[in-house]
Amino acid sequence: MLDTVLKEMKQALIREKKGAYSDAGVFGGFAMFLKEQCILLRNEANWSETEKAILDELVNLSDVYYRSDHQTRAEVLARVSTLLNKITLPPETVERPVIGHWGQGNFIWQEVAVIKGVGTKRRQQLQRLGIKKVFDLIYHVPRRYLDRSTMKRFRQLNVGVEETLRVKVRSVELLQPRKRLNILKALVYDGENYGVAVWFNQSYLRAKLRPGLELIITGKVQLSSGRWEVIVTDYEILNAAEDEPVHTARIVPVYGVTEGISQRIMRQLIFQTLNLIPYYKDFLPEELRTKYNLIDWRQALWQIHFPDDWSSLKRARQRLVYEELFLMQMAVSQRYIRSERRSGIAHTNEGQLWHDFVQSLPFTFTRAQRRVLNEIRKDMGQAQPMTRLLQGDVGSGKTIVATAAAVKAVANDYQVAVMAPTEILARQHCESLNALFEDLNIRVSLVSGSLSAKEKAKIYRDIQRGEIDVVVGTHALIQETVQFHRLGLAVVDEQHRFGVMQRDELLNKGDNADLLVMTATPIPRTLSLTLYGDLQVSVIDELPPGRQKVITRWVGEERREKVLSFIGQEMNADRQVYVVCPLVSESEKLDLAAAEETAHLLMDRFKDFNVGLVHGKMKSTEKEMYMQGFYRGEINLLVSTTVIEVGVDVPNATVMMVEGAERFGLAQLHQLRGRIGRGEHRSYCILMGDPKTEVARERLQVMEKSDDGFVIAEEDLRLRGPGEIFGTRQHGLPEFKVADLIRDAEVVQQTFDDARKLVQNKSNYQLGIFSELIALRFGNAKIS
Repeated sequence: MLDTVLKEMKQALIREKKGAYSDAGVFGGFAMFLKEQCILLRNEANWSETEKAILDELVNLSDVYYRSDHQTRAEVLARVSTLLNKITLPPETVERPVIGHWGQGNFIWQEVAVIKGVGTKRRQQLQRLGIKKVFDLIYHVPRRYLDRSTMKRFRQLNVGVEETLRVKVRSVELLQPRKRLNILKALVYDGENYGVAVWFNQSYLRAKLRPGLELIITGKVQLSSGRWEVIVTDYEILNAAEDEPVHTARIVPVYGVTEGISQRIMRQLIFQTLNLIPYYKDFLPEELRTKYNLIDWRQALWQIHFPDDWSSLKRARQRLVYEELFLMQMAVSQRYIRSERRSGIAHTNEGQLWHDFVQSLPFTFTRAQRRVLNEIRKDMGQAQPMTRLLQGDVGSGKTIVATAAAVKAVANDYQVAVMAPTEILARQHCESLNALFEDLNIRVSLVSGSLSAKEKAKIYRDIQRGEIDVVVGTHALIQETVQFHRLGLAVVDEQHRFGVMQRDELLNKGDNADLLVMTATPIPRTLSLTLYGDLQVSVIDELPPGRQKVITRWVGEERREKVLSFIGQEMNADRQVYVVCPLVSESEKLDLAAAEETAHLLMDRFKDFNVGLVHGKMKSTEKEMYMQGFYRGEINLLVSTTVIEVGVDVPNATVMMVEGAERFGLAQLHQLRGRIGRGEHRSYCILMGDPKTEVARERLQVMEKSDDGFVIAEEDLRLRGPGEIFGTRQHGLPEFKVADLIRDAEVVQQTFDDARKLVQNKSNYQLGIFSELIALRFGNAKIS
């Protein structure tokens, strides 16, 4: 075990060096991994005093590494490497078995090819199900279960019902009434009466079903010529070599399978694998297992696959749900604690610049904006880096709050980076900030892909010299060519459009800068604890006065003519209109053709107006041209196959018509609706749709009734589940194998609290185990 641990530490060190000392060589943090593994080594053997001193120094160096800048980390890592190479294991530990060690190299980490019977073809079939390692196989939990635990005799059977019997074979015959059909019939005896077991197209069984053989059969019951017949769906051949039945005479698992892998093959493969797993000490702390009365890991796996009874299945699921959510919360919590312990920038000064900014605003902050702004100002004033999520419904005023945070950073002689998902939104932010900062001597510049090489070179030079205070751009901001003089605050707009790694790359442009991420996609609490558990959350739960309520109506195709007449009236009154067409990957070509046809029909219908079309296949410059034309009012009606650029503000747009509205998620529809109602005129969201299912109808009814983004998000979670909610795939929400964020909302909260406490008091338990398991369980998912 100890030689394996030492080897893994050296491998992690190499990864850390290749990763430019980012404290990410191991999932959960290299420094934390190094510390916990050294403590593990220290406690697991009789070391000499020299070796003890080395391990103690390594523990201290892990803390130094965690708090150091990149240059110091390189020096620390060199010392760590030297010390690791000096460690000599005690002779008695070198051959110690690996049982109880969860690290890489052990059985559950191995490729499924290590299992007997899994050759190249079977391995490829399993990979289609996402099963690559032994761990994936044992966590391929059943979709449902069949109760075949009650065995009956022939006299107790019910016609038309699937039943289970224990019988002995008396005789067998194989019939072939026509080509490609053979019927195997076995005369069987249950100890009282005779009946017939029937198999279709399974002639190979004839060699197995010898007279005297004992079977358990399950199948649908029928009467034929006055005799009981069982059309066999599953069977078990009983012999002394088998300890227990797998396919019948029990609660039987039903799995997700693929071509080439039947239910019988999958059951047998998992049953065989569970028997091969060595004993592992449970990785969940004993106090948590006691607190929630959780069964141990090995028992839970057996009972989730092959439960003794329904009560045992319930307890197995309880354990595995907690485990799965706990592991993810550990990943989130470790990230949070690392950021909490870093020393950051204390933005203590506000002074005259802040006062002048507040006085220059043509409005006053709402109560909710003031509350959130105070939370942000307090965070920025402390010596730890701020990591805060700003949630707010469309139009709630998140941007002005972020602008105020930028002023505070500039007042302390630091630069601000604002990263937006699209160029048009970045440009709009830049224009807005320049207008707000016109009399404040705050210099704002845009980093844009459309700039010439000469313009880019000048802007990059000015940023590096500190001659620009606020830099606005898309993901171009994280390119190596952009170097800040003194970055103090990073603002990420529409966080769901960026990955965790992208926001980290932006932060790495400074030295422990503050982070403010914003989203107009309201996230239900259960999702917030898993997606944003490493961030403090602020919510603007109130709209500014004067914000127009958008009238929303769901209409069928029969009312299209009235809708088009209404659109014409709005454009005659100098208003603008969006028409959004659905576009999904499965039918992209058809959808695009339909959108182009829609645009042409509208051009014919409204000949006196300018109609534009935007779709994802356009070149970015062409798309930008149409969007800018709509923004400037040169285009009256804009047809789009893509979700209208998030955050683009066109106050004159008063109508949003959504074609095929039933094909959109609730959160998407709410985001679209948020593009209108931003001016002085009453606005209308028209949902054209012909939903075929009750759930689809319910979604459109929710849109008519509610304009509260958080209510809508909760309904979207309830109706569609977390995997399909707008933005969650970009967030990096992993696919859960056992847990359900709706059904298990209470456990989400429990594991969030438990993981946070455990990470904060990490001396109470070896956290290195969790880094390994998190990587194994969630792979490369960018959690949080």
